[in-house]
Amino acid sequence: VHQSKMDFFCKLGYGKQDICKVLENLGQEALEDDVLKELIRMGSKPQALENQAQPSQLKLVARGSCSTTLGLKWLGEDGSDSSDSLRPIVIDGSNVAMSHGNKEVFSCWGIQLAVDWFRERGHTYIKVFVPLWRKEPPRQDSPIADQHILEELEKQSVLVYTPSRKVKGKRVVCYDDRYIVKVAYEHDGVIVSNDHYRDLQNENPEWKWFIEQRLLMYSFVSNRFMPPDDPLGRHGPTLSNFLSKKPVLPEKKWQPCPYGKKCTYGNKCKFYHPERQHQAQLSVADELRAKTKVPLALGKEEERRQCSP
Repeated sequence: VHQSKMDFFCKLGYGKQDICKVLENLGQEALEDDVLKELIRMGSKPQALENQAQPSQLKLVARGSCSTTLGLKWLGEDGSDSSDSLRPIVIDGSNVAMSHGNKEVFSCWGIQLAVDWFRERGHTYIKVFVPLWRKEPPRQDSPIADQHILEELEKQSVLVYTPSRKVKGKRVVCYDDRYIVKVAYEHDGVIVSNDHYRDLQNENPEWKWFIEQRLLMYSFVSNRFMPPDDPLGRHGPTLSNFLSKKPVLPEKKWQPCPYGKKCTYGNKCKFYHPERQHQAQLSVADELRAKTKVPLALGKEEERRQCSP
């Protein structure tokens, strides 16, 4: 009897020491209900409940929230490394600088604005590719503004110069777009540029898919770097999900039915009916058929009873 009771309460999750104390106090012939009451009175809890009572280290975040504070929590603000949840960023420095300079001046301040925008979001891996000849003094046909920013970004290991040299007075420049796409592809990151890289898409089919899915376009609005909220179109992911390795899907929000309880569409209604949560959503015709079948079935049973001896 003692062993059977021990096994019974151990399956419930109680500790053997607590069970032995209660059986010594109440006796071996005590009822299971009395033992259970005594265990509860002593404050003993099953192991499963104790594990649930312990505070969880993970923080739940409401899905579909547009607030920046909640959005930053699942992006790594809760103490974890943000680099684990955010994608690496590879910036086309020439494209960004010329866009900020209205395609007339190579504006290095535009590169700084883009880098600062991604840093504020928590991205740790940011690389900017610029041709090496941009370190040379500016000329009339290729003016450069705020050239000292390139030196500062190079010291921070953010800026990378693509190689170039002069052969018999002619400049030989390596294709910087190839560096940009290759590094972004190897690190599974995001390309920041308004260029479509069509020549590289035709060159490599794997790069074609990657450029189509990971190209982040942008705009400059009065010295403000602004990428779109829907990088892949209206039906694509949001900007936060696009830049994150672990996207959070928003919950589907149902629009309430404008007719309310007077709606006659039944289960064919595409709107939300709060009064039908615990009811089978049948159409009006199906409900009438179900109601008529019940009295018919009852009448047939009564006839069978009357006919039977």
